[in-house]
Amino acid sequence: RHALSVQIRMYDRLFSTPNPTKADFIQQLNPDSLKVVDKAVVEPSIAEAKPGERFQFERLGYFCVDPDSSSEDLILNRTIALRDTWAKISRKK
Repeated sequence: RHALSVQIRMYDRLFSTPNPTKADFIQQLNPDSLKVVDKAVVEPSIAEAKPGERFQFERLGYFCVDPDSSSEDLILNRTIALRDTWAKISRKK
């Protein structure tokens, strides 16, 4: 009940292929390279975070405070996703 509501921008790879070609790089853009979660909840201790401060959220990845943030509207950007070891193991089975 004390959680803080924030916007989270979940960035992923910009391209859907590891080595996009110059000729058709537009067709190789990843349509899921940005997902926005408008009403995520975080610990209230993050309320005073300043742009550029970094946090790790368990099982989700590393996040930093966006420069577009304000004291009323906190925005966090995922900078690095954590690897999903269990998904990799499940695919092998």
